[in-house]
Amino acid sequence: MESMTTPVQLDGLDRALMQALMIDGRAAFSRIAEVLEVSDQTVVRRYRRLRTSGLLRVIGLPLGNRVGLFESWLRVQCAPDAALAVAEALARRPDISWVKLGSGGTEIHCLTKARTRQDRDGLLLDKLPRTRRVTGVSAHTILRVYIGGPAQWSGLDVLRPEQIAALDRPAARPPVAAGPERERYVLDEAEHALLAVLAQDGRAGYPELARASGLSESTARRRLERLRELRALYFDVEFVPSALGFEAEATLTLTAAPARLAEVGAALAAHPEVPFAAAVTGTANLMAVVVCRDTDALYTYMTERIGAVPGIQHVEVIPTLRNIKRAGMLVEGGRLVDPPPAP
Repeated sequence: MESMTTPVQLDGLDRALMQALMIDGRAAFSRIAEVLEVSDQTVVRRYRRLRTSGLLRVIGLPLGNRVGLFESWLRVQCAPDAALAVAEALARRPDISWVKLGSGGTEIHCLTKARTRQDRDGLLLDKLPRTRRVTGVSAHTILRVYIGGPAQWSGLDVLRPEQIAALDRPAARPPVAAGPERERYVLDEAEHALLAVLAQDGRAGYPELARASGLSESTARRRLERLRELRALYFDVEFVPSALGFEAEATLTLTAAPARLAEVGAALAAHPEVPFAAAVTGTANLMAVVVCRDTDALYTYMTERIGAVPGIQHVEVIPTLRNIKRAGMLVEGGRLVDPPPAP
């Protein structure tokens, strides 16, 4: 796991603010201040400190399966002297949301979110195979996300139940239909422009959103709320785990009996150590990201939590050596920074 260049000490209020933003990334600071029982100025000051220190970003993201994105988890094998350069090149692509190095520094894991099937296939069939020193690529389609995206990570447990209830938004409108036939939402160009701004700053003001999209401020506000209501847009909080004392991160690939796949996925989603878990195609039918305090806690998680889940037949643990990109944000010196503009 990447280390901080100049550690920033986080206290209980910082953690409470982070959890509040996980519940509603665009909640008014005045509302958060009321719930946390501090002044508005204190909340604003703490948020700016966390953001300018590169420890936290609120970002607005499209829900992939709702807007028709082609999402895949890639495992890219490289020669040892090329893996970092390839990972950094992948991190500069806007259609790749996170990139990490694992498995002795020779394997890259990344999540792609392509707007079209042609874009996805171009990366898998043309660009990556032709990249110098790439020795192998395996692509796994994301079939179902159990935790991650709109679902809240439960690793931070600072707020009281009544505080959580006060910040929680009403449930978004359910999909038009259940199952694979559910209607997809087609984003227009103005909405793509809104999302481009929100991907960098989920708390961007309506004047900025209006300028980027060519809409009036009132229309930009209505569009944003409509996207949230239709479950086409959600707000995520990306942070540096080591700042919160989580020093051990790993990717798990798991094989579960098909009849118990949903049950195992739901069990993983309930673990506070797991911020992301999904059903995927391939030999292993599940993958999960695990964040623990240290390697001893990771061992305990594997033996006591994973070991207690019925239906798991095989597990591979791949320690994360370095995060290169997290949810669209580059990671440099243990801090989140904006990626360069797309060419």
